[in-house]
Amino acid sequence: MTFWDYFWLMMSFLLYVSYLVVLFLIVKDIFADSTRPGWSKAAWVVVLIFLPVLGGLAYLIAFGQSMSLRQAARHDVANEDSDDYVRRTAGTNPTEQIAQAKTLMDDGALTADEFAAVKERVLRQQ
Repeated sequence: MTFWDYFWLMMSFLLYVSYLVVLFLIVKDIFADSTRPGWSKAAWVVVLIFLPVLGGLAYLIAFGQSMSLRQAARHDVANEDSDDYVRRTAGTNPTEQIAQAKTLMDDGALTADEFAAVKERVLRQQ
């Protein structure tokens, strides 16, 4: 095989894998849409099985915008869940953080300058 044969083989493989990724994203979106009835989901899957390229293009044309909006909404929910988890596991509010720093300063673990820096940083985060 020549260089160009390998080149076109790799290009066709890349396009095929890209096509499969798009197809799986479409199937994921079909089943993740809670507003779509079950018969509609089944119809789209049948269309994607028997006419994959045309069905995929039709789905992207018909539902591409709402597909991206649903993905953005799922991403926002995941970010909010992650932020809530971080807040819960951190478990301290600014008052508690300053009180802990004051206790450390009273115990001699922090100097007055370090306490002031911690206090300023905590108050700046709000």
